[in-house]
Amino acid sequence: MRTRPTLHWTPPPDLPPGTTDLRPVVDALSAGGVLVLTGAGISTESGIPAYRGEGGSLTRHTPMTYQDFTAGPQARRRYWARSHLGWRTFGRARPNAGHRAVATFARHGLLSGVITQNVDGLHQAGGAEGVVELHGSLARVRCLACGALTSRRDLAVRLEEANAAFAPVAAGINPDGDADLSDEQVADFRVLPCVDCGGVLKPDVVFFGETVPAARIEHCRQLVRTARSVLVLGSSLTVMSGLRFVRQAAQADKQVLIVNRDPTRGDQLAHTRVSLPLGPALSAVADALNLPADGQMTPWPGT
Repeated sequence: MRTRPTLHWTPPPDLPPGTTDLRPVVDALSAGGVLVLTGAGISTESGIPAYRGEGGSLTRHTPMTYQDFTAGPQARRRYWARSHLGWRTFGRARPNAGHRAVATFARHGLLSGVITQNVDGLHQAGGAEGVVELHGSLARVRCLACGALTSRRDLAVRLEEANAAFAPVAAGINPDGDADLSDEQVADFRVLPCVDCGGVLKPDVVFFGETVPAARIEHCRQLVRTARSVLVLGSSLTVMSGLRFVRQAAQADKQVLIVNRDPTRGDQLAHTRVSLPLGPALSAVADALNLPADGQMTPWPGT
């Protein structure tokens, strides 16, 4: 089973247009049992770019694939140098109004679950609990040899010590935490091995071309089965790892609602797509539901 193989998707001309009417979203949340599925678009207001849409990182950047990462040390040096710089930027990102609104909906018992395609940890930092990280988390590192899981924060300290003179200026930061650097800028970067066995370290995220663990997919499928409706926030649904759950919901005659500025691959399956910025839109929904903005933020794992 392959996941995340599709980098680009062209909307067909017959897609229904988006709306600015938030009433269907308010009504769905009022009924409760909403499963939220989020993508990179919910984090753009925190300063982390999306992959697609206007200004998306795919216009200038091809993400690292699992096949490239495991092919040899040169690709891993390029990844870890760029990711180490990007980690510093992720550490400065903070949850925005969209993250806080999702946490508020959950706290008031309106959600049956939250699935995120993001690896930035901002939902949890914004106060959400029990978030299913479909593509893993940049806050963890896994050894490909012994399987040991360690903290990315600890690795960042080790990398800082091993690369004290590393201070390039990046052209941009991408939603997977990868900074845009040239080969010359990363040539002298020192990659570190697993402290337990000396094996190759990889962030505990699902790279393009890699498979999402089967147990995680089944857990998400079960969340769809028990949900009354599915609310997609900030995802183009271009990759099958997220689209499959929208298709499952539609096949089960569950209502699908999407809030995303641009058309998505799931629009034809949705009851509505609201084309509004996520932060203001979700804040307006919370106001319509008379929910106080009482979210408690927690420290981001990178700090």
